[in-house]
Amino acid sequence: MDRGEGGAAGSVADLIPGFNPETDLERAVWRDPVLLTGLAWGEPRRGHPEGSVAAHVKDLLDMIERWGETGDRREDLRFIALVHDSLKYRVSNWRPKVGENHHAMRARRYAERFTDDERLLATIEMHDRPYNLWRRPPRGTFDERPLSRMVERMPDLDLFVRFLELDGSTEGKDPEPVRRFKEELANRGKLPRG
Repeated sequence: MDRGEGGAAGSVADLIPGFNPETDLERAVWRDPVLLTGLAWGEPRRGHPEGSVAAHVKDLLDMIERWGETGDRREDLRFIALVHDSLKYRVSNWRPKVGENHHAMRARRYAERFTDDERLLATIEMHDRPYNLWRRPPRGTFDERPLSRMVERMPDLDLFVRFLELDGSTEGKDPEPVRRFKEELANRGKLPRG
């Protein structure tokens, strides 16, 4: 399904059948060639057996529906879902996948073109951070300082945790990092209300 940059898709609905933009923010990105190329990118791989980013996003949008999310949280989760993995195709594989070359930071930079809402931007940027911290040796634990810095940077911890639950709910994802992250937050008295 990789169409290459500037590929044939005219809107998100060409890649995610049934998609209809619900907000001004979704309408701002839904025909953008950068997003469309990113959604078309991908083949089945570890953590993403569904293949393309669009297939993953469709799973997330369907889950938002099943969860019955409404109002502002629904709008926030949908936008984050659309954008969070959409810049994977622009990661330089010959360079370390950190900082500005990490797909999540690239997605944040893309999203900054459309919003200055730090709640959305921080969630997009940090959505893989709990998993990355969890898998460092010794696997299954969290290094205190990086975890504290991440939590302090989150302007909306409720939204962040809900998106982690959403992103971690799809086939191929190990639920353990999200479970442990929530456990760490509970131990600190910072577990969001849900």
